[in-house]
Amino acid sequence: MNEYPKTHARRDIAALLSLAALIALAGCNGKGGPPSFPPPDVNVIKVATEPVTIFEEYVGQTEAVDTVEIRARVSGLLDKQSFEDGGRVAAGSVLFVIDPQPYKAALDQAKAALALAQAQHLNSRQQLERVRPLAKERALSQQDLDTAVAKEAIDAATEEAARAQVRTAELNLDYTTIRAPRDGVISKALIKAGGLVNASTTLLTTLYSVNPIYVNFTVSELKLLELQRDLKRNPNDTKGKLPAFKLRLADGSEYKLPGKINFVDTAVDPKTGTLQVRVQVPNPESLLRAGQLVRVIMPSLTQKEAFRIPQQAVQEMQGKRSVLVVDAENKAQYREVVANSRSGNDWIVESGLQPGELVIVEGTGKSRPGAPVKPTVIEASQIGKSEAKANAKGDAKAEPVKNAEPAKAAGKADAEPAKAAGK
Repeated sequence: MNEYPKTHARRDIAALLSLAALIALAGCNGKGGPPSFPPPDVNVIKVATEPVTIFEEYVGQTEAVDTVEIRARVSGLLDKQSFEDGGRVAAGSVLFVIDPQPYKAALDQAKAALALAQAQHLNSRQQLERVRPLAKERALSQQDLDTAVAKEAIDAATEEAARAQVRTAELNLDYTTIRAPRDGVISKALIKAGGLVNASTTLLTTLYSVNPIYVNFTVSELKLLELQRDLKRNPNDTKGKLPAFKLRLADGSEYKLPGKINFVDTAVDPKTGTLQVRVQVPNPESLLRAGQLVRVIMPSLTQKEAFRIPQQAVQEMQGKRSVLVVDAENKAQYREVVANSRSGNDWIVESGLQPGELVIVEGTGKSRPGAPVKPTVIEASQIGKSEAKANAKGDAKAEPVKNAEPAKAAGKADAEPAKAAGK
């Protein structure tokens, strides 16, 4: 009874061993493991240092050279607005008119008071002229003479006071017409016609000068020390020797007119370790407006030896910049570099590379650190041409695919009769 199961077990074991041998034999004769792919083709440039001017960028904000808050000098109801909100105005042009009627009446009253004072002064002066000869002849007492002299002096002072009141009334009437103190661009009116204006407190609008315009930004204490070493004196004393500054606008375009530094603060902010700097920029076309954010491009005074690397070869992540270099074994290697400024479409790499190294400029997406690549050394002027050629070639190969649809439809049509015939 026990012999049969043992024999059956031996047969099963022999079958399993035979199956394992067949699998091993198939593995030896076939292609084992995943297929291997050739290394990707990449274009590289051989880097070398060259003298370059380092440009540093700072965030700046424009400021009008003159900002004038337009306020009334007299109170009253606003009668008229004579400018267009946001438009340009010339010096002396009328901006607002406050109801002048009360001030015209006050001027007339002041003129009448002046006429009365002049008449009284004339009377007292004539009286004094009659009294003096009589006093000399002792026909009148000295007291009468003193009274006449005092009366004439009082009337003279009253006349001067009345004349001052007339001048004040004339000024108040003139202040009802508010004019632009200078050329510039004006903001919107904050009080409309019919609104009440209080003298010196009500803000009517704001006038901004346009040309030139200031740009304020801050530089670090280290940059200040570098400037002082290059200039061998305080930057505030040698503003004329500093190079021209450029501006980059919010859309990335470069402002065409350069600016000159005209102010360097005398103290470093102890909280931030920065220094206030101001640049004056021509603005004849009013392209720049007060309060606008721009980037100030500040060139270095001395040239430095650095590498120029195409922008597409430099990868940025979490504030760090890196490139892929090809080592002696034709493997891509990750390399972190220091690049804080750009020149055109190139990054200026200050450190992290060695002269003669090969940097991948085309094919970075196909390369992995530590993986082999097939490098081709190209010149900087050839960058982009090979990819454009490959794309054009790929488009030409893909063109016949458009004609596949009719053939498919035709094949389907030919198959229909056969299908019907089969039925």
